Amino acid sequence: MSDNPLVYSTDQGRIKPIEAKISHPKGDGFIRIQRQTSGRKGKGVCVISGFDLDDNQLSKLAGELKKRCGCGGSIKDRTIEIQGDKRDLLKSLLEDKGFKVKLSGG
Repeated sequence: MSDNPLVYSTDQGRIKPIEAKISHPKGDGFIRIQRQTSGRKGKGVCVISGFDLDDNQLSKLAGELKKRCGCGGSIKDRTIEIQGDKRDLLKSLLEDKGFKVKLSGG
């Protein structure tokens, strides 16, 4: 490929195809669990971030964590949100799976 950043020209049309590259930022190897209540009307959730997994593996892990904790949750922006304050249980479950886990925030 050339170093020319030109993608489209009105004279020639499309110069080179646009490559859709999805990259996820690399973390420091630690999974962070924090408790958040802001914007949730006082209801607390545990936000788990720092995963280096693809989307399919992330959704399987979220499903398993929700089943083991017996509560609901969701995946938003490559983070898993689990309802309630279950940080200690989540930490032990993730450590059993081989992740390095840190509790962060309040």
